[in-house]
Amino acid sequence: MSFIKDGDMQGDILFLHMGKDPIRAGEIVVFNIDGREIPIVHRVIKVHERQDTGEVDVLTKGDNNFGDDRLLYAHGQLWLQQHHIMGRAVGFLPYVGWVTIIMTEKPIIKYLLIGALGLLVITSKE
Repeated sequence: MSFIKDGDMQGDILFLHMGKDPIRAGEIVVFNIDGREIPIVHRVIKVHERQDTGEVDVLTKGDNNFGDDRLLYAHGQLWLQQHHIMGRAVGFLPYVGWVTIIMTEKPIIKYLLIGALGLLVITSKE
């Protein structure tokens, strides 16, 4: 059982770990899809070990989604392979990432913040 729910991640900062231990069903992973820039955070629902290589492939699903993620994967892809996985979520800081999201979506806030910090530096006394 995980303390992280994948649907609640926007604006949170995740702590990722990628050790030698195989990924297990129920873990939350961050993965990239070929051809997409933004990583996805979803739960592993099924693990498949390839008999020929012993490597583990995984199938993911968003906690709030009806079906698995195969529609998100590249055309014809049924499983995520190890090179798609960026890491498994082992902890998070809620809401801290909203600062960067807001500054990216509304650049005027970034400029106001930089201006205020610059003004503070100029007017501060040692």
